[in-house]
Formats: sequence, C-alpha cells, structure tokens
Amino acid sequence: MMDFAGYEMPVQYEGIISEHMAVRNSVGVFDVSHMGEFFVKGPDALAFIQKCTTNDASKLYPGKVQYSAMCYYDGGIVDDLLVYRFDDYYMLVVNASNIEKDFSWLSENVTGFEVEIENKSDEFSLLAVQGDNSLPLLQKLTDTDLSSMKYYTFAEGSVAGEKAVISRTGYTGEKMGFEIYFSSSTEVSEKIWNEIFKAGEEFNVKPAGLGARDTLRLEAGYCLYGNDIDSTTNTIEAGLGWITKPDKGEFNGREKIISELNSGNSRRLTGLSVNGRIPARKGYEICIKGETSGNVTSGGYSPVLDRNIALGYVPVEYSSPDIELQIKIRNNYITAKTVKLPFYKKT
Repeated sequence: MMDFAGYEMPVQYEGIISEHMAVRNSVGVFDVSHMGEFFVKGPDALAFIQKCTTNDASKLYPGKVQYSAMCYYDGGIVDDLLVYRFDDYYMLVVNASNIEKDFSWLSENVTGFEVEIENKSDEFSLLAVQGDNSLPLLQKLTDTDLSSMKYYTFAEGSVAGEKAVISRTGYTGEKMGFEIYFSSSTEVSEKIWNEIFKAGEEFNVKPAGLGARDTLRLEAGYCLYGNDIDSTTNTIEAGLGWITKPDKGEFNGREKIISELNSGNSRRLTGLSVNGRIPARKGYEICIKGETSGNVTSGGYSPVLDRNIALGYVPVEYSSPDIELQIKIRNNYITAKTVKLPFYKKT
C-alpha cells in the first residue's frame, strides 16, 4: 500500500508482472475509486464544456464517451479527462490528484454560462475490469448486453443487482475492458467487488494495483498526468493532437495550440526502446550527440516485450522512429532508440 493523491492505494497484490499479464491474457480488476466525477448541468452545459476542453463535445450523443483535455489560457494542460454525455447532463471524470484543482479551474470559467457544476467524487466507487475475459465475466452480473457495446460508449444498468453505469473504456491498452461506476457505500462497493471475483474464478481473475496500471498504460503509450503531461506541456507536443479540435471554435488555450500547429512545435513526446536491464526513470536526461536534449517522463519494464521502455520529450527533428540516442542513468550512459507508439497493441 502507498499514499497516492491523499488516498491509501494498493501498488500490488500478488506482484506487478503477474497482475499485468493477467490483464493481457485474461482479466484483472483495478479499484480506481479515487478518480473524480463532476456533473455539469444547465442550458449552457455543452457550450461550457466546449470552452473548457480541447475535443469537440458537440459530437457526443447520449451514451457516448470522449477522451479530452483541459488547458490553461497559455495552452498548458490542466488535466486529461473523460466526458460522458447523458440525456440532459454531462459527467467529467478527472484524475484523483487534480480533483480540487480541476474543480477550481472549472468554477473560474463559469462566468457568462447558465450552468451548474457539482463535485460528486465522494459519492462514487469505480472499478476497472480489463482484459479479454472482462465481457464474459461481467455479463454474468448484468442484464445489459455488453457484447453490443462499442468502444467508448456506456449504459445505465445494474451490476450484481446494484445500480451502475457500465462504460466500455479503460486505460490499459486492452481492446476489451469496462469501467463500472456505482455507489460509494461500503456495503454496495464490497458486494460488487466480491461478486466480480466470484464470477471471475473460472477466468483466474486477479486484483491489480497501481504498479500494473502504470506498466499497462506505458506499453500502450498512454500519457500519465504529472509525468508525461502537465501545465508546462501542450496537447500538440504531447501527441494529443487527435483530441484537439481548433476548428470547433474558441476554447481555453486555442491560440497557443494554433500557433504550435502553424509554426511547428520544438519538441515531441516520443517512445523509447531502452537497451540493457536498467530501467530509465522519470527525470533522466536524454542526450543526443553528447548534448542534453530532453528528459524521460515515464519508464519501466514491459512484461510483454521483455525489455525496458520509456517516454520522453526530444527535439521534434529527432522524434521519428529508429533514431539512436543515449539516456544518462546516474553516471552512466545507455543507448536507446526512438520507436513509434504504442509499444504494444492488442491484436
């Protein structure tokens, strides 16, 4: 166990590698109840979300989920988040470490909008059930037809007899996975956790902690706020141009983002395949032609690839695949090569 964003969180249960491989080969369950849930209601809810996020929320329909980001006026990233469209309101799911900051930022932006924002983070528990066997496992516990759910959609229903929002989403790189929102009541939460593990016995389901969550998202090339993205990075240099839609109209940070697109950004978040058995960690220097040219933002061992991998910012001209560089680890230099993300993609 460890402190994470003020919550006591499991780093590992049985071991990071076994939990990682359980997700890749069958199914694993993460307790991510520490994530934040905000509800946005009112006549101007869509216009408000359009102003505060980079993606085009007008494309959402009831039952649809969208990955997006919030930026400051200078383009720096406030947070990455999910936007859920219900019939007459929206739910924003934000990172646990940013709940207070995000809610404050949104509150600063309400002027001129007829909108109500509620922080209901403490009212929800959230479990991420990830891996190929997540569907047959959860189908035992719900009447919702999970097989018909498309990626990044959700449905309101029940799990183990308890009211729940079932979302076909996840941050592990798995093609099949679900996230379940339900009451934070201890009785309800323990019931759903226990019923999932009873239903998953035939699939050898395992609980998984923060360690495996990090190695899984790293293999998939997904950003982690506080490491790969923060207030000093913008969505273009972070490789998140696909969730950034300048043509939708005004939003916070749009001017900086358009400038980046027009002038060409100077650096880019890049995948690195690291030689040797010593992992590259956050903060390690990336050297090109003997000069420090960037830093590692995330790094570790990939159980599936059986090698060390990392993410880091390098000058954009060195961000294409198969460029050799060095990473300074303590007083030693190890070689690495740039690779196209993701490191691993489920076939």
